[in-house]
Amino acid sequence: MIGRLCRVSLAATLATLMAWGPVAPVFAQQSGASAPPAQPEPQAGDRKILESSPDYTKGKHWFPDIIAPYTSAVVPEPVLTNAPRIEQMVKDGKLSISLQDAVDLALQNNLAIVVERYVPWIAEANILRTLSGGAPAASSINALGNIPALNFDPQVTSTFSMDQKLVPANNGLTSGTGIGTGVLNTLNTHTTVGDITYSQGFHTGTSFSATFNNVRGSSSSPSNFFTPFVQSNFIFTANQQLLNGFGIYANEHFIMIAKVDKSIADQSLQQQVITSITAVGNAYWELVFARGNVDVAKQEIALADKTYSDNKKQVDVGTLAPLEIVQAEAQVATAQQALIVAQTTVLQDQLTLLNLIAKDPNSPVLRTVEIIPTDMADVAPPEVEKLPLEDLIKEAITKRPDVLQAGLQIKGDDINVRATKNALLPTLTLSGYYATEGLAGNGRPGSGCVVVPPATTCQVISGAGTALNQEFTGAYPEYNAAINLSIPIRNRAAQANNITAILSKRSDEANYSQVVNNAVIDVHNAQITLEQARITLAAAVKTRDLDQQTLDAEQKKYQVGASTLFNIVSDQNTLAAAESAEVRARVNLVEGKVNFDRAMARTLEVYNISIADAKSGQRSRDVLIPGTSVTGQLFVDPAKQPGAAPSAYNRATGAGSGQ
Repeated sequence: MIGRLCRVSLAATLATLMAWGPVAPVFAQQSGASAPPAQPEPQAGDRKILESSPDYTKGKHWFPDIIAPYTSAVVPEPVLTNAPRIEQMVKDGKLSISLQDAVDLALQNNLAIVVERYVPWIAEANILRTLSGGAPAASSINALGNIPALNFDPQVTSTFSMDQKLVPANNGLTSGTGIGTGVLNTLNTHTTVGDITYSQGFHTGTSFSATFNNVRGSSSSPSNFFTPFVQSNFIFTANQQLLNGFGIYANEHFIMIAKVDKSIADQSLQQQVITSITAVGNAYWELVFARGNVDVAKQEIALADKTYSDNKKQVDVGTLAPLEIVQAEAQVATAQQALIVAQTTVLQDQLTLLNLIAKDPNSPVLRTVEIIPTDMADVAPPEVEKLPLEDLIKEAITKRPDVLQAGLQIKGDDINVRATKNALLPTLTLSGYYATEGLAGNGRPGSGCVVVPPATTCQVISGAGTALNQEFTGAYPEYNAAINLSIPIRNRAAQANNITAILSKRSDEANYSQVVNNAVIDVHNAQITLEQARITLAAAVKTRDLDQQTLDAEQKKYQVGASTLFNIVSDQNTLAAAESAEVRARVNLVEGKVNFDRAMARTLEVYNISIADAKSGQRSRDVLIPGTSVTGQLFVDPAKQPGAAPSAYNRATGAGSGQ
């Protein structure tokens, strides 16, 4: 009695698990990876980021729309037309923009950023794939390790079929139709089948399945005890990997690889944003230089015109030889030629900048637009490079995307090494099986039937109800336990994977050192370039002052006849070259600051850009955060935590000091 009660309880429990199995795991996944609460719209001074892109790691939920997981995703097509702002800023064919405006427009329109921002989304979809138990598809990290595959997504399989068959019985003895009648007997059967199976794998290396089979049939064969009959059975199977594929780490290594790849994609996007914004900064200042060079060329023409005009007056009154005016006229032509070259450079630099801040630089509004930079290089940038090289290097290697990517690659290698080490083990599977069966129906004459001519009264054993009662009470149980061992002789494939994983890690460790060394050289070069640019600017300013004084003195001497026109023209050329060199030096200094910020991975901080904003094409001036984590939470530099020591950048610029 007690044993039967235990069997009934076990059967009822397993049936409940089978019924709730497809629901409970989904709820567990949703509760464990629920979306972050909606964030309010950012206000002035608010440092929260709204992530406008969907989270492709979650997929479509089955509730309340149960057909949603079976429909195609809707991904908006990329917007390849210019954001309205850039064309709204054009007034009378002129686009007057500051450097910050250029950065804003680049975040909205730069096609390199548009292309790169899809990479993290593809990586998110890859995470969704691995959450189901599948291997990563396209990944920068090759996932290694032959571990028994499990499907983490619950799966329900059902079958319903009906079969009606009338067959001739060549041998009545075997077919059950009887023999000796002298005629060809036929066997008439009808079968209806309804089966349902629930199966799921778990991250511990466990798999479970529950099957409910039902058959209702009838036959004209007199050898059957019941016709029609109902036969049902419950089958519960569980498997647990004990060696290869045992444990959470072994079964989640695809998920871990996909998440590391998502972090690499985030850093790749950050690198692209830094690269694009650096290109915008350099292009902007090159345009400033080109326009400044045009101003220098115009001043040179003005000086040459004045000299030509004065000499012409003297030739007209006969106080100067006609040959002198030829030299002055040649100087005017040379200055005009320099102006044409400078104006050509302006047009070319405009196109370069326009291609970085517009998706369609050939639109009718922008095709002939004149870009007028409103920021000048008159004020030298802060001396952010005046810090010990060790401090600069320490900051750079903790923030540069290329260094972080190389480090993440090693993290992925560590996952592969552990996974391939587990995959070296034989496959040892512990299996458990429990089944219970029920059979009922209507009896035939001779099997509980009483013949009272002209009628036959047969014992009727209820169909589905009786069969289910037999199943739940365990009237006909079956138990099975097994251990299956699979040993690959020589195990060369698993050895190769393990060796490959270790070699890849060693290679990436060496690559990490190389990337760090390149970063160190880059930072040092940027520091040297910026320092030398300041020195060069000071020398260029002094040279231009001295050349101006020399020309003024020579003109005074020329007016009293103590000098020649040749000396005047020569000094004018020298002054023009010095003025151009000064403009070049000023632009080189601000460009040096731009490239120094890139080398130090400070570009995002300097321009108040966050990665979430770069994804959406929007920016928030209040955000001073270089990136976000995989979950969408803000990634906060530890140096910016309350009470933390100021970073090298803040110490140099005074940022964050409240001054």
